[in-house]
This record gives sequence, C-alpha cells and structure tokens, in this order.
Amino acid sequence: MKIAVWHNLPSGGGKRALYDQVRGLVARGHEVEAWCPPTADLSYLPLSEIVTEHVVPLKPERDWNVDSASLGIVGRLRWNSLARLRAMERHSRTCAHEINSRSFDILFTASCTFFRTPPIARFIEIPSVLYLQEPNRLLYEAQPELPWAAMSWTGKDLMDGQFWRRALIRTKRLVVARVLVREERRNALAFDQILVNSFYSRESVLRALGIDSKVCYLGLDVDKFVSLNKERESFAVSVGAVVPAKNLDFLIEALGKVSVELRPKLFVIANIVDRAYLKRVQQLAEQTEVAFELKYRINDSEIVDLLSRAGMMLYAPRLEPFGYAPLEAGACGLPVIAVAEGGVRETIQDGVNGILVEHDAESMAAAIERLVLDDELHSRLSVQAQTLVRTVWSLGPSIDRLESRLRAVLSKVGLKSSPIGESTDPNQNESGSATIPAEMQH
Repeated sequence: MKIAVWHNLPSGGGKRALYDQVRGLVARGHEVEAWCPPTADLSYLPLSEIVTEHVVPLKPERDWNVDSASLGIVGRLRWNSLARLRAMERHSRTCAHEINSRSFDILFTASCTFFRTPPIARFIEIPSVLYLQEPNRLLYEAQPELPWAAMSWTGKDLMDGQFWRRALIRTKRLVVARVLVREERRNALAFDQILVNSFYSRESVLRALGIDSKVCYLGLDVDKFVSLNKERESFAVSVGAVVPAKNLDFLIEALGKVSVELRPKLFVIANIVDRAYLKRVQQLAEQTEVAFELKYRINDSEIVDLLSRAGMMLYAPRLEPFGYAPLEAGACGLPVIAVAEGGVRETIQDGVNGILVEHDAESMAAAIERLVLDDELHSRLSVQAQTLVRTVWSLGPSIDRLESRLRAVLSKVGLKSSPIGESTDPNQNESGSATIPAEMQH
C-alpha cells in the first residue's frame, strides 16, 4: 500500500506507538510518507528517521483590526480558541491537497494533541483511518471538574462583582467547549474508520462521540525493551507525564503507608512536566518521607536499564486508555502494581504479569509490601510478564492487526491502485465482532 500519515503528537506513548507502526509498515514493504505541523514533537522518536516527513506550517489567523490585549480574559479565550481551530483547518487543507495530488491509497492519521480528531479527513479524497488514542477527556469527564455543571451560588454571591466575573468566564468557556465538542465529532465522522487501542477506549469513544470504532491493539518492540538480567534493587519506577491525570500524588500517598524498612524509593520517568504539580508532589513526598526522584527525558537505553534494575513498577493513572508503560516493564521482567482502571485491565492480568488493586492507598501499600517480601511471587510475575509480552504484545502481531484494518477499509471503500484480497483480522471472530484473544483474557 501507498500510505500517507498525518500526526500532531507530543512525546510519549502515542508517539512511540506511531513510530513503531510506521517502522513496522515500512518493514513490510509499504510506501509511507508523513505530514505534520511544527507543534508535533519532532525530536522524540522522529519519523524523519524512517520516512520522508513534511512539516507544514500551522499559523494562527490574525485579525489585525482587533487589539487582542483589549479583549480581556474572556475575549482572548474565545479569540485564541477560534483562531487555533481555523489555523488547524487551513493546515489540514494544505496537507490534504498535497496528499490528494500524490496517488496515495489511504490516509492513516494519529491523534491531534490539540483537538484529538483533526479535520484533515474532511478534505481528503482517499479512504481514511484515524487511530484515536482517546477523546478529549476534559470535555466529557469530571477530571478534575465536569465543564457542563452549573456554578453553585447563594443570594450573597449576587452582590459580589467577582462572582459575576467568574460566571461570565465560565459561560464563555462553555461556549468554546461546545464548539470543540462539535468539531471533534464532526472531524471523527469524516473518517472511514476509527481505530482504538483497547476495548475500554472503544467504550470511551462511543460514550463521548456516539461513534463505533474498532479495537486494534498496539504492540511493543521486544528487541528494544528486554531484561538486561541485572540484580534487582529496592526502588520502584513509574512512567508517565508529571500531570494530575497520571496520579503521582496517589503513588506518594501509598508509599507513605508502607513500613519504613520496606519502603522503596520512587523514580518517575517523564517527558512532560507540569511544574506546579511537580512541586505539590515533591512537597507531599517530603511530608510522607518518601524518597522521590524525577528522570526527565531520558533515552530508551536508560529507561531499559532502570526497568531492568527496579524492584517494581507502580502505575495509577486515572482512566488510562491503554497502558503502554506496564508492557515495557513486563518486557524487562519487571512486575507491575497497578490500579484496576481503564485499559490497564487489558494489559495487566492480575497474578500473571502484575497485581491489580483498587484505587485505595492502603491496598496499594499492602501490595507493595507483599511484592517486597515474597521473592517467589516476584520471580513468578517477572518470568510470566516477559512471556506474556513476547507471545501476545510484541510488535509483529500488532502490525498484522493494523495491516488487516487498513486493507479492510480499502476493500470496503475502494482502492485506486490495485485490488485487495479478503481481510483476516486477528481481533475478530467469524461474526465480525471484536474479541479478546484467549491469552489476553483475565
């Protein structure tokens, strides 16, 4: 196939997934070319190492008749949001025009860090597939606050000018949120197929957008993530951005409840850091006497080294759509203690490659102490984790699944260059419904 790729991803699991997908498709003999705006992280696992990558400008539209400084907070909020939407639409039109003129068979699109579903499919003339990691959760979840809820107020508030100012800002933000929801769904509907990373994500997309999607499980490069057979040390690791949604404060709280003689130090591996949140986490670590250290933007060899020396991985993001980091840990023989939420319940099998706990600090603390004290359990989980990743979650089968999904879309929508045979999808049964392979069930 001749495949055009578009993305606007930050560093992290989504970009790693796309990098491995593109690399896998190229290795299968497909011709791949990529487009992105300069807002994508071009230094982290750059696609330009594998394929030609076109960086197309993303320039906000500026109304030179408007003095944005004079608009006030509410005015700037609305103006900047609409400007960004218009800029992304113009950027997408440009990319689509270039792709339409190049005889590609299909467009494969990754998520957009701004809008999750980009508008490019509305302007493309070939079949299109979106790999959507998750909807824009801030618009649909109470994390940290449901945007659609009305403000609480009393009669006294009606006499407070600051209350009316907050109410006005909230009202205008609600207008912007409604526009973002409209555009996210409109853009999603323009794609011929949406792929997601887990059955949990499929349900999330259905709840948020009312659109069906297909599960296409990701895979891991088991030649890169491999146990170095080093002696395990008494520290724990966590992988993920230092932002509230990754729930590091919960991990610190849980570690603080572990007895001092068993309490491991926590290393956090992150590429993105919310400095204000990091400060709160560090203060909490000091208060609870938990040793905490940030490993910022370290390379893959350093990550593998840490995963090969650590005693355990702790993982507690709120409603994580998939759970890439636990698979990386498992490939390195590292057991994971994770909160049983979201897609993590599909990548972690309790008692097989890790331990699942409730979102309760005491429960996680008890699991930490159990894993520290029970060498037999640690050894068994370590061996089983490596086996599970290599047999179920390796990169090769994930590229099989992706190829099958792309070919199925081409067969259904129509291929312009050459006919495509019947699709055989490892994620479907004879009736065409998605199923979890037996070895993935728990």
